[in-house]
Amino acid sequence: MTELPFPDPPLADDTIRLRPWSEADVDAAFRATQDALIPRFTHVPERQTEEDLRRFLDAREPARKAGEALPLAIAGAQTDELLGSISLLRFEWPERRGEIGYWLAPWARGRGVATRAVRLLSRWALVELGLARLALHADTDNQASQRVAERCGFTREGLLRSFEERKGRRHDVVVFSLVPADLS
Repeated sequence: MTELPFPDPPLADDTIRLRPWSEADVDAAFRATQDALIPRFTHVPERQTEEDLRRFLDAREPARKAGEALPLAIAGAQTDELLGSISLLRFEWPERRGEIGYWLAPWARGRGVATRAVRLLSRWALVELGLARLALHADTDNQASQRVAERCGFTREGLLRSFEERKGRRHDVVVFSLVPADLS
């Protein structure tokens, strides 16, 4: 696949909407990623600088145009306040597989925001992009992310030992999957 389209119409419900990142998101994203849980469970660097964040965001559009990732901001439906990040990534187009990843700002947690965002983008990925399988990987210690996967209808498939390297250490992850037959 070449360029990944943004969802049209945009994905939203009465609480959140998923939209492209904008310059206006940088300050809130920087504050959010200073929270210890985000670098602990993601590839976001510890002590990320604003310059690091800008470089990362600048690389998102070329990745989208190359068909490698679809990065979206999770925003409040009424306020447009940045609540988090969600992406489709790690595509294997010949097999029609991809992965979904996300993080939430501390001020957005405990309100069902991640569950809403994952449901919206997962359904779109399977139906509109035609993926045959969507994976969600959660660190074994990230119980909140594992609960999101389960609430969204993903099937827990097992443990991938020493699956990824983050911050110079190997980490085990729990792998979940969602396929079109799982959609209700």
